[in-house]
Amino acid sequence: MKETIQLSLLRCVLTAGALAMAIQANATEEAHVHGLMHINVAIDKQVLTIQLESPLDSLLGFENKPKTTTQRLAVDAMSKQMNDGAALFKPSIAAQCKLTKATVESAVFQATAPAGDKEEPHVDLDASYEFTCAQPDKLTSVEIGLFQAFPRLQKIEVQVAGPKKQSKTSLSRPANTVKLKS
Repeated sequence: MKETIQLSLLRCVLTAGALAMAIQANATEEAHVHGLMHINVAIDKQVLTIQLESPLDSLLGFENKPKTTTQRLAVDAMSKQMNDGAALFKPSIAAQCKLTKATVESAVFQATAPAGDKEEPHVDLDASYEFTCAQPDKLTSVEIGLFQAFPRLQKIEVQVAGPKKQSKTSLSRPANTVKLKS
């Protein structure tokens, strides 16, 4: 009887684990929407951090590793644009912010997939930008140049976390400014 109870408990744990993985997989699929980008903005003392996640289709029009010269050139151009955080994000001029770090990652930048790996059908791009601001108290907004840089991008969901404010907003063309203070 003790073994039966243990087996029943094990089945419950395995079923709950499988259910949790299925829910997570479904949430991940729903989060991958073409034309949509997610941005998180955090302000901590003198540091402004901007993190983003976007399906490659929103930036390139395809989501696979480049197969043609045209696709390779498009990936190279996108990489150059995404690495220029100072052009994509313009904090309030009075805050005197300088870009100090930019990190851009995606499977599309890998020349070949590791042996045994199959290509994922939906590839994303993740990026992080860090600005140091000399006058953080004057940081009231960030102008976002992503709509201009990437015509396929239609909507940006933005979450802001600062010392005095947490908020969530959506930007759709032509809106391009995130307010950081009321």
